[in-house]
Amino acid sequence: MSLRKRIADSPRVNRAIEGLFAAYVRFAFRTSRWTRSGFEEMDACVRRGEPVIFVLWHQRLIMAPYLFDTSLGRICALTSSARAGRLAGQILVRLGFETIPMSSHKRHVALSREVLRRTREGCSIGIAADGPRGPARISSTVPIVWARMTGCRVFTVSFAEKKVIKLPTWDKQMLPLPFSRGVLLCQEWTGEVPKKPSDAELEALVQSLGASLDEITDKADAATGRQPDR
Repeated sequence: MSLRKRIADSPRVNRAIEGLFAAYVRFAFRTSRWTRSGFEEMDACVRRGEPVIFVLWHQRLIMAPYLFDTSLGRICALTSSARAGRLAGQILVRLGFETIPMSSHKRHVALSREVLRRTREGCSIGIAADGPRGPARISSTVPIVWARMTGCRVFTVSFAEKKVIKLPTWDKQMLPLPFSRGVLLCQEWTGEVPKKPSDAELEALVQSLGASLDEITDKADAATGRQPDR
């Protein structure tokens, strides 16, 4: 095994990176001015013990812990079992989330059972609609399938900030900068998911959800004076 791979796979190195990223995100959030809007209905569901499906674009994933109020209830994010996905998942854990690693070796039935178990316990589910590998801002069918399976209400969320860093990743992952101004936005997606949607119905629902995510993300960008990021 190469030295580079040994370092990348080192639990100690990964814990250090996770800690640094989590500390940075906390610092950036606490030193900036934020406006939080549209969360009343989602917060009310979670406060009543009703789990929700919480959906965003992967580019805005790093601020998920500030888009979902974990003081009101639990949330579990679906993360890739690949190295980068594990790292992102552990950063979210440090910021209050739980995780369910997704693996190409794990049967979909087993994953679905785990999601159902968590929602029956009152735990909400967080999903990056275009994650973990993209293409960017193209939704998968996963949020729709799990909305049908669990019966949970679906809320789309996003953040934007006047000053950000864009990482050289497939989605141009967006990191907030300290001492800036930002917004956190939420809106419910109200598409009706039939028990057994046809292929055409499923595709229409996916397009509808993607449009809702684009709408709220563009609205967040506009509120901070940014051009739509697509």
